[in-house]
Amino acid sequence: MNRMRIAALCASLLASAAFADEGGVSFWLPGQQSNFAALPGAPGFSMPLMYYHASVSSGSSKNFVTGGNLVAGLEADADLLFFVPTYTFKEPVAGGQAALSLAWAVGQFKATASSILTGREGGSNERGRTDKASGGSDLYPLASLKWHEGDSSTMAYVMGGIPVGVYQAGRLANIGLNHASIDGGFGYTYMAKGNEFSVVGGITYNWENDDTNYKNGVDSHVDFAFSHFFSPQLHAGVVGYAYYQLSGDSGSGAVLGDYKARVYALGPQVGYFFPMGKEKAYVSLRGYYEFNAQNRADGWNTYLAASIPLGL
Repeated sequence: MNRMRIAALCASLLASAAFADEGGVSFWLPGQQSNFAALPGAPGFSMPLMYYHASVSSGSSKNFVTGGNLVAGLEADADLLFFVPTYTFKEPVAGGQAALSLAWAVGQFKATASSILTGREGGSNERGRTDKASGGSDLYPLASLKWHEGDSSTMAYVMGGIPVGVYQAGRLANIGLNHASIDGGFGYTYMAKGNEFSVVGGITYNWENDDTNYKNGVDSHVDFAFSHFFSPQLHAGVVGYAYYQLSGDSGSGAVLGDYKARVYALGPQVGYFFPMGKEKAYVSLRGYYEFNAQNRADGWNTYLAASIPLGL
């Protein structure tokens, strides 16, 4: 199996998570797509895994609505491990290669607000609350089609969010969204002369959170990566993303108005191929520093991803 097909196993990591849909945090997890995004993969089953850590904060003068609370100043830390069982079809579909996956994560999320301006039950002026949530995320089914010709590959995908994760209205920390979402988009990968470039863009539609009467607007997102191969096993380069909310939030719970959010990020990345029985596996490490954030907390996050061929 050549390195392009091995790396494509890791590209099936179109998992998503959000700590809570309110507060300017999106259904799409920015940066979840990177190298080899549109390359066709090896037919059969694979098990991509991804560990995600994020640490973000905002100034005490910035207000957010989260869990039905109006708060000032947020700090958040997340540690999540994603499991993404994936099946890639051998027979062509519409001239391309089809794949199906179902992502789920388990982990912990911690959030602190410098003050609660208005609580979900009407209380006010509470200082320094910290919440923690542990458990499972929502479910994220994904279907994709990939086409390859020469040095270029293209992809189309659609992904959904099924709200079954840990969630409790009134809390600052939630792992599940408590509402459904759907996301769709396209990707492109160019690979030649020891260099690789990938970009994935999409748009998200969110349904309303019935417990808080908050409905996120339509979101757009772009993830990209560039790397150079220093050997057949090792590559390194840069990664980044842009998240931009296209339409405002709505519903009676959106007391801050449309509250459109945006953020950008850049950082380094490295990937390595290694033997696993008769096959090869892949591991990568990526880091992102966020900047120019609006109506959301910002900071840094890291992804440690691995793809394990199951040989089935």
